[in-house]
Amino acid sequence: MKKTPIAVSTLLLASLLVGSCTKKTTSSTSGTANSTMMPGEAAAVKNQENINVTQVSPPQVITEDPKFKFVTEQFADLRILRYQVPGFEKLTAKQKELLYYLYEAALSGRDIIYDQNYKHNLRIRRTLDAIVQNKRDPSTSPDWEKFMEYTKRVWFANGIHHHYSANKMLPEFSQEFLAASIKKVPANKLPLVKGESVETFIKWITPILFDPKLDAKQVNKAAGEDLIKTSAVNFYEGVTQKEVEAFYAKKDVKNDPRPVSNGLNSKVVKENGQVVEKVWKADGMYGPAIQRIIFWLEKAVTVAENDKQRLALQKLVDFYRTGDLKTFDEYNIAWVQDVDSQIDVVNGFIEVYDDPLGLKGSYESVVSFRDEEATKRIKAIGDQAQWFEDNSPLLLQHKKKNVVGITAKVITTVVEGGDAAPATPIGINLPNANWIRKEHGSKSVNLGNIVHAYNESANTGGSALSEFAFNQEEIDRAKKYGSLASDLHTDMHEVIGHASGQINPGVDTPKQTLKNYASTMEEGRADLVALYYVMDPKLVQIGVMPSLEAGKAEYDAYIRNGLMTQLARLAPGEKIEEDHMRNRQMVAAWAYEKGKKDNVIERITREGKTYFKVNDYAKLRELFGQLLRETQRITSEGDFKAAEKLVETYGVKVDQALHKEVLQRYSKLNIAPYNGFIQPKLTPVVKDGKIVDVLLVYPDNFTQQMLEYGEVYNTLPHYN
Repeated sequence: MKKTPIAVSTLLLASLLVGSCTKKTTSSTSGTANSTMMPGEAAAVKNQENINVTQVSPPQVITEDPKFKFVTEQFADLRILRYQVPGFEKLTAKQKELLYYLYEAALSGRDIIYDQNYKHNLRIRRTLDAIVQNKRDPSTSPDWEKFMEYTKRVWFANGIHHHYSANKMLPEFSQEFLAASIKKVPANKLPLVKGESVETFIKWITPILFDPKLDAKQVNKAAGEDLIKTSAVNFYEGVTQKEVEAFYAKKDVKNDPRPVSNGLNSKVVKENGQVVEKVWKADGMYGPAIQRIIFWLEKAVTVAENDKQRLALQKLVDFYRTGDLKTFDEYNIAWVQDVDSQIDVVNGFIEVYDDPLGLKGSYESVVSFRDEEATKRIKAIGDQAQWFEDNSPLLLQHKKKNVVGITAKVITTVVEGGDAAPATPIGINLPNANWIRKEHGSKSVNLGNIVHAYNESANTGGSALSEFAFNQEEIDRAKKYGSLASDLHTDMHEVIGHASGQINPGVDTPKQTLKNYASTMEEGRADLVALYYVMDPKLVQIGVMPSLEAGKAEYDAYIRNGLMTQLARLAPGEKIEEDHMRNRQMVAAWAYEKGKKDNVIERITREGKTYFKVNDYAKLRELFGQLLRETQRITSEGDFKAAEKLVETYGVKVDQALHKEVLQRYSKLNIAPYNGFIQPKLTPVVKDGKIVDVLLVYPDNFTQQMLEYGEVYNTLPHYN
């Protein structure tokens, strides 16, 4: 909706934001914050449009906007989407104000994820941004088009390594074009270090971008290699895998019933011959960005919906100030216990997939509010969590006698930051600490409006379903039940999957026992719980599934994806590295092999094309139950050798002939295997120094949003 702005002084907003943070922002090369302002103020002022104070937020209702454009562009292996935020207009002014503060906090950590992903990413991104901003000539060339494609891929991945495969993305424009483009940019707009000339800078950046052997892999999880030395991720520097493992072995307390997540919020380096941690906190590493996050979180505390939410937000602030992991656990407990608030936020160093050792948390944030109607489905599953645990095929000693506090809901996402954007999860289950989950419970969510956007965007381009499904019966079943089946799988994966099972007394956490296989095993275990129960009549009885035909649709889709279609995400010759892809192939390939005797899953070649057809859904469910029992045993007992054998045998290797075929078939469909999002934009309406409303609009230009983020949320020095 087009707005007619009138002038409103940005000083109004500045006066509104003064006073909640006692520390001045530290200096950085970004130059985004005025030295007389508190951390975050400059960005807040800079991010505002001139808004008429009489305006209110327009309704954001999906069903009333059939012309909403979900797909904006497609390039390389990526497609850029948008999502809607239905129900935003029904929130109170105070709730919108809270969302705005959390929105700013989420985006304020953007530089952190770039730096975490690779130590040179910030200089590279700032170079690419400067070249794009400097272009005044509207004419294009093949090199320019390839440059823009590469730049957008870097924005999408939060760095120069592919967001999913972790392989270095190589430019297709020439080195000469890069040099010429850099020389056109004024030197003061380039991310030069002290005493560096433009020519020296060009010589430095060229091999970093173009040399395929230099920092080729962001995250390496290959067995038998030093996973630290061979990974470019910026969690470690100057240390070996053995040194890191020995360092944390000294920190870990054996048989601690409530262990802290050692290593979650730090970089490990060697200084003066000693291995030390550089902790991510307000007065430590990433300080300028964290101070800005704190600024906005403290504003959020003042408009919290209730005391429990206020406590959780304050604990998060305390954690960011101190870096104390016990405080982080206190925050997670407080966050889990806040079940009444409609507004919610994930913010912090959370998932450990990007660390080859599974210790370091990548910065991410998800800001949302509860979808009351859609939550009824997922809540119905959560309410039966104990029944699912009691009736699972797990060994008796691995079952929880008392499943505690699973809060299940569907959320409407407002904005995501860090590792959660532009590519986003569709389900979240937190916290990650097993002892907190056991004693205090967990929150499981389905990102409802994100899933809706994916479903709507699937109507564009060719049909992978028609290409890879075996027959019309399978296609018809998928069209009728596929969307619901996928939602149910996500619901159960997050709600009862991650929450199920328990570790044997005296056994350390999976990150300590299963090491680099911990994440793959955990995702596989959660998938298997969902797969086992998606064919259970219980789902029909509690009213969340119309019939077992929906379960069959999910079995068809899972086998088709795990054995075949997900290979479209890999380049020729690659093995599978990403944990979710590993777990899907591991589960599907194991079931295929173990079911060969009974022809449970049949591999069929027809007219030169390969298909996988499920012949016996009941026996496939039995196989899923057997593998679930084994993955839980491995997790409960900390059986590293069994985890290694299972993952390496079934989850890593790729059938190269089948891979080539899948790539050829996909190339004809005009479908990008990866999707990400342009974020909605929130803008406060300020009157008499107070926020009286927040406007929500939907940008539709990915490049423009990335450049704006690069300018407004440019918080950190080139190196940290």
